Parts: sequence; C-alpha cells; structure tokens
Amino acid sequence: MHDVVIVGAGPVGLFLACELGLAGCSVLVLEREPEPRSPWKADPLGMRGLSATSVEAFYRRGMLHPLLKASGVDDYPGADEPAPPRGAGHFAGMMLDPARIDVAALPVRLPSPAAEGVMTNLEAVETVLSERASMLGVEIRRGAAVSAIAQDGELALARAGEHEYAARWVVGCDGGRSTVRGLAGFDFAGTEPQFTGYVVLATIADPEKLRPGFNLTPTGMYLRTPAQGYVGMLEFDGGAFDRSRQPTREHLQAVLRRVSGTDVTLSDVHLASSFTDRAMQTTTYRQGRVLLAGDAAHIHSPLGAQGLNLGIGDAMNLGWKLAATVHGHAPDGLVDTYTRERRPIGAWVLDWTRAQAAVMRPDPHAQAVQALVRDLIGTRDGTTYVFDKISGSSIRYDLGGEHPLVGRNAPDLRLEDGTRLGDLMQDGRGVALDFSAERGLRGSAMGWGSRMRYAAGPARNDLGLGAVLVRPDGVVAWAGDRAPDREAFERAAGLWFGSPAICTLPLLDTAR
Repeated sequence: MHDVVIVGAGPVGLFLACELGLAGCSVLVLEREPEPRSPWKADPLGMRGLSATSVEAFYRRGMLHPLLKASGVDDYPGADEPAPPRGAGHFAGMMLDPARIDVAALPVRLPSPAAEGVMTNLEAVETVLSERASMLGVEIRRGAAVSAIAQDGELALARAGEHEYAARWVVGCDGGRSTVRGLAGFDFAGTEPQFTGYVVLATIADPEKLRPGFNLTPTGMYLRTPAQGYVGMLEFDGGAFDRSRQPTREHLQAVLRRVSGTDVTLSDVHLASSFTDRAMQTTTYRQGRVLLAGDAAHIHSPLGAQGLNLGIGDAMNLGWKLAATVHGHAPDGLVDTYTRERRPIGAWVLDWTRAQAAVMRPDPHAQAVQALVRDLIGTRDGTTYVFDKISGSSIRYDLGGEHPLVGRNAPDLRLEDGTRLGDLMQDGRGVALDFSAERGLRGSAMGWGSRMRYAAGPARNDLGLGAVLVRPDGVVAWAGDRAPDREAFERAAGLWFGSPAICTLPLLDTAR
C-alpha cells in the first residue's frame, strides 16, 4: 500500500508528488495518457507564464535552474539587486506597462534568484518535475485511467484497468474534467459560460489582415501571437459550441472572420481546441481520504493565465501538510487547513476571470466599463493594483498573526554569510531564522529539529525582525521583533509542526 496515490501526471500532480517524495512518502502517480509528450504541451500551444510566486516554489526546491534551462531562458535577472518587473501581463487583453508599476507599493520584496516570472511551456515544466519525482522514488504509471474510487476510514482505493491501488490518501489532480471529483462525489458549483474560446494552429493565407497582440472588437476578441499561425479567439455565444466535437476549418474561419471583422482565410488547420469561461469550484477540497488539487478543484477561463499558478500553489500548500499527516506528527486538523487556505484563493481567481469576461462582452454597457478600466490601468496606481493581483504577491492567508508578514509568502531573507532562505528550504522542512544576538530560539527549535531547520546569524536586511518562522510552503507562520518572544515562537511552531520531539538532525548556526 502506498501512502498517497495521485491521479494525474500534469504539473500539479507531479509537483505534489515531488513534495511528498521529498518528505519520504511512498507515492504512486496514475496517468491516463500513455505518453507524456503532446503538441499541446510544446511551444507554441503549450506556452504558459509562471508567476514569480510559482518560480519561487521551484527555486525553494532546487529546481529553478533546471526549469530555466528546460524553458530556454538564458537572460534571467540576477539576484543581488532589486529590479522593477520586466513583464507585467494583462487584464482582459489590456496590456500592463511594467514602467508604471510602483514597486514600493507592493508587499515587501528582497533581491532573489526568483524575482521574476518565467515564460515556459508545459513540456518543460513536466520534464523537470518528472525527473525530480523519479529521483525521489516516485512511481509514475502511464496508460492507467482511473475508473473507480472507494474509501473507508483507514484507506482509499483507486481502480485503473484490472488493478486496484490502495493508499492512505488519494489526490485527484486530473484536470477540469476530473474523474476523481465525480467518482468521490464532490459538489461542484459556479456559473455557466458566456463565450466559446478557440486555440488554433493554422496556415493563414493572409496573416497581415490580423493585428498582432490582443484585439478587443465589437464582436469579441482575437489574439494573434508572434508564433506563426497561432491564433486565439473568443465569441460570446453563451458557450454554444458543442465541445464534444472537433471544430472544423470552416467553423473556425467563420468565427475568426466574425470577431476580427476581416475576410481572413485559414488555408489549413493543423491543431484546434475549444474552451469556455464556465467557472466552477468544489465546495470543499477534501472528502474523507480523497483530496483535489488544481483544475480538479476549480475550473475557469484561461483569461489572465492563472490556472497553472493556482494549481502549483495548491500543490505547495497541500504537500507538506499531507506528508506530516502521513507520518503522524501533524497537529490536529492540519490537512483541513488546505481547504481553508486555498479555497478562497481559488474563488478569487474565478471572480478575476469572470470580471475579465464581463469587461470583454461585445455590448455597449461592457464596452463603457472597458473604457473605464483601460483608463484606470493606464495610471500608476491602476497598473500596480492589477500587477499585484496577477503576480501572486497579494496572497495572504489568515493565520491570525498581527505582523504584516504573517500569512504572506516570505521574502528571500539573506544572512551575512550569503545563505538565503530559499537555500535553506530545499529539503522541504520549515525554517526558523534567528537574527537576535542571544540566539534565544535555538533551544526551542531543537524540539522540532526533524521538521524545522534552525539558522542563526545577522541578516543583510532583517526588515526589522528579530526572528521569523517559515512553513515548508514558504509562508510566514510567525514573526518576532528584535527580542523574540520564545513562548510565542513555541506556540506558532506547535500550531503548524505538532508536538516537539528530541532533535535528530543538526541545526545550522551561521555565527559559529
């Protein structure tokens, strides 16, 4: 029996598998597709943007450089000086100007190897994660389509073909049409679509008739990308196209002509797919011993490119909590904080994509709002607000602490000897950073030595802190002033890491 069976070997399932494997769990990944490669995962159709928060997740697990190499990125900014963002994204096709972002108004940032987002593709992300998962002893079984789920109080079963796989936990990471979600009986609620979208790779006889970039029109939207023949388009038909059938060249050409207002001709269609802005979310991310992550728990339109980043956030949040539960040292209810923390983030993303769809509607009311939003985005405050939202920097979990850093993604604090917080997190444990001269938390931290790494010494920029406790997912669990409160630290450590035990792993004190 495995500790965890993960259904789905996409980026979310693989990232979660790496988190669990890193923590010493026995993990099996079941994937229905027999082969990992697909033209939908490679450039240009598989292009995706990873936010700085997602890039930081790879950095904190020692996978940043493999990710950059696989993505063909060779001009990533350095880590020693803070720099304004080079890319900013868009809202409803209205592009943000990076020069207008007020970096000082964003949540505190420190120079970091993961200071920027990355343009990549699904193939690169899955290749890096698959290789890491294999190194960690994770088994990936392809061509295994799950057809049944059963569970009792002690274990869960996933059936694929003629085989049943038993585990303490099953996690569905099997996408927007999740089999696990349906078989396990999760409630799935939300809003119906307003549009049908299409992604097309085609030979275009007269591409000059299509303007480059996002183009909002009186009849919809189309996107002409730099990649030859790669076009996206939206038609506000209430999601009427039957997605069970493949769109024909004639249908795609008719839609493109309507939304572009041109007589453009598609000579040939090589690949095409459709989607909608149907926005749905499960009411909980856990049913007994079955959990959901990524698109299995929430679906929405791809406007704003939030889906992959949302799913990686799910995996990062769930992994260490589920591992602690498997190993028996999790405090009561730890795994249920996954739903409590991540579901509001998913609900926000659904609303963010709904807002974009509403602004893009081809009617006078929406177009009036669109003009207003365009004016706001053209301001420094407006650009900063939208960037703050789509970059992930605004995410803050309600952990009950008063310090403004508690619940937020931790800045990449750096000790005087050059050791960075990100370096200390690569083994998947939490981190206690103690900047106080007295090293007052050393004795307390020893009780969680197998679950928490302790590092002490002066910091290059301590942000006015005396100490900080960071969860394995990079979220600040507690922050202390110049004279850290030892009892407050121990309460926070117990809340997230369970009861203390005798230390079995060496601590790190950079002052020695």
